[in-house]
Amino acid sequence: MAANNVPTEVESQKIFGLAETEMEYRVEFFNKLTHTCFDKCVEKRYKEPELYMGENTCIDRCVSKYQQITNIIGTILANGGRST
Repeated sequence: MAANNVPTEVESQKIFGLAETEMEYRVEFFNKLTHTCFDKCVEKRYKEPELYMGENTCIDRCVSKYQQITNIIGTILANGGRST
């Protein structure tokens, strides 16, 4: 960092590059999560315009498990492949 804790041009580009990569990861995560849980939980033949209770419950569980597994995988990768 330059004087007064102001990032240099190169450091600013790195920060924006990391932020862009993070945003791309989050969009990809959301898209995969949406497709996975929708395919798993929502009937292909729509009978009603709203999700019914079973579909809502399935989606809640699916999203929770998907996030938990993603966090576990991230932790393992951060630890160099060693599980904690």
